[in-house]
This record gives sequence, C-alpha cells and structure tokens, in this order.
Amino acid sequence: MILVTGGAGFIGSNFVLDWLAEHDEPVVNLDALTYAGNLNNLRSLESDPRHIFVHGNIGNAALLSDLFARYKPRAVVNFAAESHVDRSIHGPEDFIQTNILGTFRLLEAARAYWGGLESKHDFRFLHVSTDEVFGTLDADDPAFNEETSYRPNSPYSASKAASDHLVRAYFHTYGLPVVTTNCSNNYGPLHFPEKLIPLVIHNALKGRPLPIYGDGMQIRDWLYVKDHCSAIRRVLEAGRLGETYNIGGWNERANLHVVTTLCAVLDELQPRPDGKKYSEQIAFVTDRPGHDRRYAIDARKIEAELGWRPAETFESGIRKTVRWYLANADWVENVTSGSYRNWVEKQYA
Repeated sequence: MILVTGGAGFIGSNFVLDWLAEHDEPVVNLDALTYAGNLNNLRSLESDPRHIFVHGNIGNAALLSDLFARYKPRAVVNFAAESHVDRSIHGPEDFIQTNILGTFRLLEAARAYWGGLESKHDFRFLHVSTDEVFGTLDADDPAFNEETSYRPNSPYSASKAASDHLVRAYFHTYGLPVVTTNCSNNYGPLHFPEKLIPLVIHNALKGRPLPIYGDGMQIRDWLYVKDHCSAIRRVLEAGRLGETYNIGGWNERANLHVVTTLCAVLDELQPRPDGKKYSEQIAFVTDRPGHDRRYAIDARKIEAELGWRPAETFESGIRKTVRWYLANADWVENVTSGSYRNWVEKQYA
C-alpha cells in the first residue's frame, strides 16, 4: 500500500492512473478537492478495489494519523500543493497553509508512524517539488542542477522552497527516509485549464483570445506528465535517501513558441470553421509581477544514477496533449465553471 496526497489533481491523478496500470499495489489517495482537484480524473477507478479515495486535507493531523494507522503504507508520495503562481500573487495565504504547514503536518504524521515500524529501512517519503524554487536564469546561464541555490521569486515558489527545506531537515534531524524531486513545467492530459497549454487549447477552440504575458519570450523546460510519473516511480524505487533529483524534459521553449506550436497542431487536427489560423487569436497582455524569465533543468543526475530519460519530445507530447483535449471536450466543460471563467477574465484583463 502507498499513500498518495493530492492524487486527484493534474500530476497526482496521472500518477495514480499510471501506477495502477503498472502495479497491483493499492493506493490510498488523499485529496482536499480544491478547485484543481477533480474526481472525474479518476472515474475509471470507481470500481477498482485497489484505489481508496479519502476526501481530506494534509493539514488535518488527526486524519493523517488515522490513515497511517489504518492502512500502514510503505511509502508516501506527496503531490498535495497549491501550485499556480498567478493565484499565489492574488492570495498567498492558501499557499502558506498547504505548502508549508500542510507539508509539516504530513512529515510529522509520517515520522510518528515510521518511528513505530519494525523495518524502518523499507519506508519512503517522496516529496514532489518544482524548479521554480531555484529562481530565474539569464539566457546564457547553465541549467538548474541539484546544487543550485534556492532563490524563489513568488509566494508559490517561496512556499515550495520552504516545504523542500522541511523535508531535508526531517532527513538530517530525525533520519526520516526522504527523497525530493524538482520538476520542470508539466503538461498533458487532465491539466486544469488555467496553465498556459490547456488554457490556449481551450480558448482557441472557443474562439477566444490566446493571452501571452509580455513579449512571450519567457523560457520554460517542458515535461510531458507521463514522463514525470515514470521518473517518480523510478525515484521511489531506487532513489538514494536524502537526495534530490531534478526531472526535466530537455525541452526549453519560449512561451510564444509553445502557443504557435499549439496553433499549428490545432490548424491540422481541428481547423477553424472560417478557415483562418488559430494564431490570429494571439493577444499579448500585461506581464505578471515578478515574472521569471527562464527556467531550465539539468536532468543528468537522474539519468546517470537511475537510468531515466523522458520518452516524449516536445513535439510528440504536444500532439498527444492536443488529441486528448479534442477527445475529452466533456471533461473540459465540466471543469470550466463560472468561477473559473471569472478568474480567467480577472487575470488576463
């Protein structure tokens, strides 16, 4: 049995689905079902006895203690987090509560449970984090590696940096068997359409503007979510205790390039009824405060130690992603509620 937190969100639900497709080992899935958590992501598991869903928050110490005592997991995979920079700018408190205090509560519950185990060596606590904790890079700077200093620039990245430090401290102070992963920008199926790629696909198909911050030359490394999930499985299996592993896609692309690529794929797979190009919908909007210019991941450590590399190129992953959204229009309609539309209008006005 493994305990997955945040397993109804984008990356978490992909991980749970892939895990149960690859293993018979059951999953206890704890998720608070905030706006980005969606049980529809897990609909295919409704009758699967290997998937046990629990509605709750990682900040609830009593609930965590009960879950550890009842299910006795051999590992924890912590995806639970508030994860959107824009939302952290408008309302940072939720990020402090979940990403810092929630991680603390989860670590405390795991430490108490682990302390009572006869075979302590077999337990693992895998903490999923982000490359945004490293700050921003200039065009000619080397990519982030596991030794890069932390320099977070948003309330979101600062809260994730704090959670990473807590995880590290629990290894060095208490000996809790932890490992941390820092990933680059994920994309793929089941992605809530507030982030760039699903937002552009959704808006394009609705005939709405495709908003691009500033000049659109902010660079990110793009990682297909299924590749990320396979990397996490590998780290959980064989990662060295107390270590950090950067997970990247080796796909640095400017935001403007990402959007024009999406437009070209949509032009091919689902052309506009009026015969025009989707790129005509591109609209540049005021840049967000403190927008980091470039992220880049050096993922050589995980390849050298654990033999992992991403299977998808940027082009193959984007095509798979567009095909999934075209085939799952009902899922998109279900998650883009009135509150979602109001937020998007406010953010990109």
